[in-house]
Amino acid sequence: MRPNRGFYLVIAALILAGLSLAWFRHIHLNIPLWPGERAPAWLIEARIDFVAEGRPVLVSLDLPDKPPGFTVVSEQAASPGYGFSIVEEDGSRRGEWSRRHASGEQTLYYKIQAIEKQGDYESERSRRKPEPRLVYWDEPQSTAAGQILTQAYERSSTPESLAREVIRQLGAREPDQNAALLLAEYSLPELIMHLLNHAGIPARIAMGLELEDARRYQPLKPVLEIYGGGRWITVDPATGASGLPENMLLWHRAGQSMLDVMGGSGSEVRFSMIRQVMPAMDLARMQFEEGGFSRLSLYHLPIDEQSMFKLLLLLPVGALIVSFMRIVVGVRTSGTFMPVLIAFAFLQTTLIPGLAAFLGIVSMGLVLRGYLSRLNLLLVARISTLIVLVIFLTSMMSVLGYELGINVGLTITFFPMIIIAWTIERMSILWEEDGWREVMAQGLGSLLVALLAYACMRIGVVGHLTFNFPEIHLIILALILLTGQYTGYKLTELKRFSEMMKPDS
Repeated sequence: MRPNRGFYLVIAALILAGLSLAWFRHIHLNIPLWPGERAPAWLIEARIDFVAEGRPVLVSLDLPDKPPGFTVVSEQAASPGYGFSIVEEDGSRRGEWSRRHASGEQTLYYKIQAIEKQGDYESERSRRKPEPRLVYWDEPQSTAAGQILTQAYERSSTPESLAREVIRQLGAREPDQNAALLLAEYSLPELIMHLLNHAGIPARIAMGLELEDARRYQPLKPVLEIYGGGRWITVDPATGASGLPENMLLWHRAGQSMLDVMGGSGSEVRFSMIRQVMPAMDLARMQFEEGGFSRLSLYHLPIDEQSMFKLLLLLPVGALIVSFMRIVVGVRTSGTFMPVLIAFAFLQTTLIPGLAAFLGIVSMGLVLRGYLSRLNLLLVARISTLIVLVIFLTSMMSVLGYELGINVGLTITFFPMIIIAWTIERMSILWEEDGWREVMAQGLGSLLVALLAYACMRIGVVGHLTFNFPEIHLIILALILLTGQYTGYKLTELKRFSEMMKPDS
């Protein structure tokens, strides 16, 4: 049955609406149509959770003050019912939330926008030379610290080299008795700081935030700062390498505690972040204005939800690829949209480790499914058993990956477990009915479509357009509807029916 004129009018309306709204958003909100046209920026959100005890509440959070390598261009707090102010004293900046009465679970937000600045931040000189902190050791800790510093002195000539030698001794695979004694009492960064201060070198622990696009609920990580040559130098407490790690923003550098809560308990602070382009900063300045087209932007959502939607909005692209490959090209897959879900998982695990993990789980699952077929279980029980086995295999691969230092072991949980269980069941039945050739054809077809979907979703302009211009999905919807009306030969069938298409002689 051929589609009527109304169908094509709907298609035209979807495409026109998608293009018009995207263009209007580009003009009205100054969002670039192509990624990379402006300088990158980071939108970082600190989320404070605690339980109020039914009395006056005062929350104090240490704020970044001219973080090295970054420029904070805007900051704001979003906490209904609370008063907010920024207090600067003793060289530190703190944000303070206050409320006369509060009870139950409370959530406070603080956001900054930061851009990377050019130049070497370590050239920034300290206004005055700091004094090393006094360190009090008990015996035999004092003797152990003295022996460690004596050995480090002999092999160093500068504060940096002394710090490296101390880190080398403490970080040895088999530390000596002195290092083992002190490490039993202190954490590694804290112990290094105490030893350097004891040696007359000012040192302090700073807390840095590793910036990675679309990450949620990230903690701060400790780094070591030592004073030498009239400046503060960042040192990695694990390796001794000098310099701030790439994409790390120092949030808390010295002074008071990171977070103080009066009138509450169970407090914690976590960070979410997302990478933007510079024109998106103009959008962020308008995101809390009343009315206007800016209220329809995803940037109005909290950072953790933005990170989630940045990935979810890529799924329609994968759905379009699957529809085209199955309907027009004629590639056979195991399941309808299993390939796009696998491609979505590859975005989290990266391609090669994720592909190896997927093949391993499916292969082992087919072996276990072969054993289950001998038990004559009912379908529901068999699928439930496969789900349990798939989760067990995934957990074992995660543990193995962690022990081997392979990151895929920690991200493999993004695989759709239920879909994999059904895939194993379908492949096993297909093997019994049509043989291994058909299983290989559908399996390879599924991987081919998944790889194509993954490649498309990895393109920078695709991610940029789908997130910054959600109207683009109207165009994708129109293309999927058009694909669904295709009734001609599939590309894989052209050779098969080539004789029928030849004219009669």
